[in-house]
Amino acid sequence: MAAGIVLMAAAIGLLGYNRMEDRKAGENAAELVTQIRQEISYRDSTGEEDGLWTDGEAEDPILSETESSSKEGVSMMDGYDYLGILLIPALGLELPVMADWDYPRLRIAPCRYAGSVQTGDLVISAHNYSRHFGRLKNLAGGEDVIFTDMEGNTTFYAVAEVEILEPSEVQEMTGSGYPLTLFTCTYGGQTRVTVRCDYR
Repeated sequence: MAAGIVLMAAAIGLLGYNRMEDRKAGENAAELVTQIRQEISYRDSTGEEDGLWTDGEAEDPILSETESSSKEGVSMMDGYDYLGILLIPALGLELPVMADWDYPRLRIAPCRYAGSVQTGDLVISAHNYSRHFGRLKNLAGGEDVIFTDMEGNTTFYAVAEVEILEPSEVQEMTGSGYPLTLFTCTYGGQTRVTVRCDYR
């Protein structure tokens, strides 16, 4: 009986922690989107490529919000490079997209896993937080997906299909032939919910 109580308390604690992480991820994403939109508006209004964040070589390895990124087409914020904003109206999602991925970055925002908009093979990954990609499985096909890069260029997509891939199916994930792929882990991390998008 005592073991059951301990396990139940642990489960409740884990659920509470996951909800807190989900809420925090959503709040952080909203703040980042606001800052990225300000950067895009600044660039549009001035015709300049450098605004709140600029391209070019950074002098200090620890970068602040106003320091620069050496990567083309990205802007740096709090030491991370961002590609732009992903909008999925059917899910009520507007999310920043980081230029590179690793597990610590995925806790902050969706990340580019591979490819680019320019080469027509962009793959974006995110945690299965409900405020990130946790509701991708609810897409049925035909929904709009919109990506706006840091220069304000907007690319329109539509969901073509939703499939489940194994973690080992990396080539299937990155070499699908679709111009945009979104994916996240299923709960438990056994498989990947994968959304393929064609141009609208």
